[in-house]
Amino acid sequence: MRGGPDASHPEGHLAHRAGWLRAAVLGANDGLVSTSSLMVGVATASGARVGAVLTAGFAGLAAGAMAMAAGEWVSVSSQGDVERADLAREQQELDADPQGELAELVEIYRGRGLSRELAERVADELSAGDRLAVHARDELGQSPASKARPGQAALASASSFSLGGAVPLLGMLGPFTGVARIAVIVTMTLIGLVVAGVLGARASGTSPLRPVSRVVVGGSAAMAVTALVGHLAGIAGG
Repeated sequence: MRGGPDASHPEGHLAHRAGWLRAAVLGANDGLVSTSSLMVGVATASGARVGAVLTAGFAGLAAGAMAMAAGEWVSVSSQGDVERADLAREQQELDADPQGELAELVEIYRGRGLSRELAERVADELSAGDRLAVHARDELGQSPASKARPGQAALASASSFSLGGAVPLLGMLGPFTGVARIAVIVTMTLIGLVVAGVLGARASGTSPLRPVSRVVVGGSAAMAVTALVGHLAGIAGG
């Protein structure tokens, strides 16, 4: 006889992490790449003067964290506005044409493989409760796991950017000068990218190889381009 959910077999679905995980991974990678690229670019342009490189690093870290937080807040708030507008429109349709909306549910369930008879029974029973919640989930694709959370996204993005951006600054520690200092900054950044890729893969439940490869290749390309721009700017500035 089949009973209820087996407590010894918990299901570790990860959809509830989607909102903050996306913002955190993006923030950490952006913090690592943008801060290190800025520092490397200034270092190659200024002859690796410690003061200029440190100033660029801290300024990039502060500005980037605030920009990421503001960007996530605005972006996810806009998503929330769309979700609320869709819910309001759906409520109006439910009030104006309840039978038509019920028929929509039936067709949705038939499209998922149920017979017409069973689809009608399911639609009727579910509609006996919170009809708007049913339509939000099955017609609009909205759920608590995917709900827009601007504050959470902004905090995750700014915090992870700050943590990521602090890693290249560690390359300023120690008695390194010139090209050696740039090499240390790049090395610290690459290590940080590998760690961020592995942690992001673990949090999302995927294999780390592909995420790590993506962030390392992308970060390396960004630093190389910025270093070239800095070098050319240094030459042009004399």
